[in-house]
Amino acid sequence: MARTPGGITPRMEGQDQENLRTALKAVAVALKESGLPFALTGGYAVWALGGPEPDHDVDFIVAEQDAAEAVRVLADKDFDVVQPPEDWLFKVYLDGALVDVIFRAAGRSAVREDLERAVPLEVLSVQMPVLPATDLIVGKLSVLREQYCDFSRLLPVARALREQVDWEHVARETKDNDFAAALLFLLRRLDVVPGAAGPDQDL
Repeated sequence: MARTPGGITPRMEGQDQENLRTALKAVAVALKESGLPFALTGGYAVWALGGPEPDHDVDFIVAEQDAAEAVRVLADKDFDVVQPPEDWLFKVYLDGALVDVIFRAAGRSAVREDLERAVPLEVLSVQMPVLPATDLIVGKLSVLREQYCDFSRLLPVARALREQVDWEHVARETKDNDFAAALLFLLRRLDVVPGAAGPDQDL
């Protein structure tokens, strides 16, 4: 499966978008050459699987045990690598475009076994591992909380990936998150995902 600029009408055009795409390819190639396990995640992984194109940044994931080596690899390639106050990612800048390299999400360290589920896809003419749709949805729902609960950003993603997602697995993995449960209830009511929408029904 290939995702190219002609695949879906993007939400953003111009130099900023081209810079994001260039940064995506450059970081992916650098990580591939290093031999470190990694995968495309976040909005551009959703795009690679058929969803809307993001307009903010690019996200990759590496195992926490490989994070320091990933920093070294990218710094040696003359990327501008920045360690922010957050202790779960580092940031890479290329011509103003931002790439987040994540190694811990929703309080859980990424491990190499997580990356083994990634599928090789051609994204912007570069072959790279991409996290599968089910993992992406679990990740997006797991971080929902009172301070971040914007369903309007998640509905288009769920609609675009609906047939690629194991929704029963998503429900099991996020069952302790009330905000995720609320979104899954809404998705059932909207017939985005299968299952009855009664108050006592599970996926």
